[in-house]
Amino acid sequence: MSELTVTLLRIGYLALLWLLVLSAITVLRRDLYGTRIIDRRRAPAARGAAAGAGAGEAPAPVAEPTGRTPRRTRGGGPSRLVVTEGPLRGTTLPLGSSAVLIGRAPSCTLVLDDDYSSSRHARLFPQDGQWFVEDLGSTNGTYVGDHRVERATPVPTGTSVRVGQSVLELQR
Repeated sequence: MSELTVTLLRIGYLALLWLLVLSAITVLRRDLYGTRIIDRRRAPAARGAAAGAGAGEAPAPVAEPTGRTPRRTRGGGPSRLVVTEGPLRGTTLPLGSSAVLIGRAPSCTLVLDDDYSSSRHARLFPQDGQWFVEDLGSTNGTYVGDHRVERATPVPTGTSVRVGQSVLELQR
């Protein structure tokens, strides 16, 4: 083998070793720092400024994608979950046939930026054509209207559900 071939093999081997080290560092960093948390209180203002919205204007509502109709639940029930009060006011989640997990944990469907909600605070789920909410053992409780939820409780369309400082509502 020529000296040039040996040098190229050494450089290739060194590059592979560095690639291995950098990938190991990336995996360790991801394990140590976990999921990236985004401060959602500043996000709407940043999006509004980027879109040229004025300081006093509310963010524009998100439109449904064209060519698709939103999924509806049986019997013309609610089709979306809307946050009406709290840090995420204006957030809308489309409802389907699966449960909505509410809390501070990144694995939740609706992640609340709220010190008064638990990691896995409440679960909203459809059953027999209507929606129910159940508290998952939270410290501060879950309320439908003014009543604290002790077990799975039906949630009529338009009724407020309070989870920590956030108020949610099922809408058509």
